[in-house]
Amino acid sequence: MKNKIGTILLICSMWGSVVWGQSCRFPFQNPQLNEEARLDNLISLLTLDEKVALFGGAGIPRLGIRGAGSSEALHGIVQGGPAWNPNQPKQITTSFPQAYGLGATWDVELIQQVADYIAYEGRYLYQSPKYQRAGLILWSPNADLGRDIRWGRTEECYGEDPVLTAALTVAFVKGLQGSHPKYWKAASLMKHFLANSHESGRVETSSDFDETLFREYYSYPFWKGIEQGGANALMTAYNAYNGIPCTISPVLRKVLQKEWGFDGMIITDGGAFQQLKNTHKVFERLEDAAQACIKAGTTRFLDDYKAALKNAFYEGKVSEKELEENIKGNLRIMLRLGLLDDDDSNPYKSIGIKDTIDPWLKEETRQLVRLAARKSAVLLKNEGRLLPLDKGSVKRIAVIGNRADVVLEDWYSGAMPYKITPLAGLKEVAEREGIEIRYVKDNKRSAAEDAAAWADVVIVCLGNDPTGSQEWAKAPWGQTALASDGREDVDRTSLQLEQEDLLRSVYKKNPRTVLVLISSFPYAINWSQDNIPAILHFTQSCQELGHAVSDVIFGDYNPAGRTTQTWVKDISDLPHIMDYDIRKGRTYMYFKGKPLYAFGHGLSYTSFDYSHLQVEQKTLSASETLHVRFNVTNTGEYSGDEVVQVYVKLPGDVAAKRLKGFSRVFVEKGKTETVEIQIPATDLMLWNAAENCFKLPEGKMELMVGSASDNIKLKSKIRLQ
Repeated sequence: MKNKIGTILLICSMWGSVVWGQSCRFPFQNPQLNEEARLDNLISLLTLDEKVALFGGAGIPRLGIRGAGSSEALHGIVQGGPAWNPNQPKQITTSFPQAYGLGATWDVELIQQVADYIAYEGRYLYQSPKYQRAGLILWSPNADLGRDIRWGRTEECYGEDPVLTAALTVAFVKGLQGSHPKYWKAASLMKHFLANSHESGRVETSSDFDETLFREYYSYPFWKGIEQGGANALMTAYNAYNGIPCTISPVLRKVLQKEWGFDGMIITDGGAFQQLKNTHKVFERLEDAAQACIKAGTTRFLDDYKAALKNAFYEGKVSEKELEENIKGNLRIMLRLGLLDDDDSNPYKSIGIKDTIDPWLKEETRQLVRLAARKSAVLLKNEGRLLPLDKGSVKRIAVIGNRADVVLEDWYSGAMPYKITPLAGLKEVAEREGIEIRYVKDNKRSAAEDAAAWADVVIVCLGNDPTGSQEWAKAPWGQTALASDGREDVDRTSLQLEQEDLLRSVYKKNPRTVLVLISSFPYAINWSQDNIPAILHFTQSCQELGHAVSDVIFGDYNPAGRTTQTWVKDISDLPHIMDYDIRKGRTYMYFKGKPLYAFGHGLSYTSFDYSHLQVEQKTLSASETLHVRFNVTNTGEYSGDEVVQVYVKLPGDVAAKRLKGFSRVFVEKGKTETVEIQIPATDLMLWNAAENCFKLPEGKMELMVGSASDNIKLKSKIRLQ
């Protein structure tokens, strides 16, 4: 032992490195060494118990290494609270719109900016002497695809389209991890791999589909998150994929590691290890389950695993070398986070040390959240240009509904530093403009009808409860108060908006009615679409919700959000929820009916003309990039954003169209902007099952440019060769 320590000290002396303000104790602390050498040295110093503990996310106190810790971070940092411990108070943190709302922005730059802030807050809480709370490995984004609007965790996803979801996933990963070439601000842990878009029976059922859908659809956002975003951590899903639980799926080794070059952290979901025995019933003994997890590539468990893993080792089912190979992925993440050294080149190590003002208290934070909330607004309908309201002519407003005077926390929300409700936001403007507001929650004793008859305009705020009940955490696990509500472990069994009858009563008294639908997923609001003149959609659980509502309603912000799923008219329009073959009528790519709101739909207070479509190439080969240019002219009365969308119909493809490019563009009123969308030919390839690779289909491809999947403005044809 003395000789080993002497050799290490001699090597450190030869390097002349300085770490932690003192001479190097061990080679792994030397930032000048290459990554593999540092990790190999660290592993060589560990005891068996320390190696086993690393599978649970522990640090190595004996060597002065603090554990990275983890935190949910879909739309803000979550520390404490019901997702972890109902008896533990939640940490105050910033809360942006739900991930579903962030997706509705269709704004890659904004998503990266939001994620950058969330990573900063995670670092601040981890490093600040005031808090010292865990959380540098952030469980976000959710790269699963929302193929079915009944999915209880729709609120966590970016939508049904693989290209949109991939682009936002990449942006979020980059925002969390930062731009430094060596160190990460935080580690992005994507979830849930793979095909986790049903809740009921998720711990025992299988999501089944062919290799083509694996490549083109379900794995696509994860692939891009790794390839383009640089993500090196992910969580496996509860469900099985083609009969094999995702926790031990061979694709983890075969595709994730060998094809995509992933060499980081693979974590099981909470309790998923023991579910291999108890619900999936693949193994009779947990020792065999532990062996399978190690063979599959698991680097961290999220439930009680230690005894089974140690027994598996002592029984010879797993070797110490295998344990070391797997924990290397965890240590690699810790190295990138700067936890193995004290290098002055790490730009993130002073966060929370030199800056002592809590970030959620800063004005610039409020403004960023407000911007994200504004950009998430989707104007679904605006008949007769009822919106925006004229502040000069409207003198009396009735505000009605069960979501008007609340900002609800969802299952993965932190404790918000403040909450601006829709009513509060509207009152702020009303007080400045001399507008009278009356608020009633419901129509008991016809109070809502009376208020509607009194008002010049009625604003009705309705929506789901993301916790599943009116009192936090009171709904039993696996249940919600309403069939149309969903959350983790609960799929929706209805698409009906329970409070739509309230709208009918109000509309009868005053047809100048605005519906503000605050929800985590689509509803089949057919009556509202047919009758209510103006409909706005926002998502839940954002501290600036009320300001965003008032900004849009009074015209201080021109909405430009877009739907990210197909809103169907009837639940019977949806295939069997366990049918994962989306080609049988799922998503805008394969849906045969007429939707209530198409994928990519969203209106504006202004109007836009599209013109002068130019495509550089008449033919495109597999090594080239397609350059698409066109003009967008704001022909209306308001400046605002337009979300331009580029779709293609590929030769021989059964999909009606596929999104391949998009951009959110600001255009001043009366002005024209030239938009360029670049599409690499590799993004136009389809999976060739016979040759087991992506290939560019040969023939004529139709190019479609528009403002929604059902609102195409310009077309062209290009030959693929």
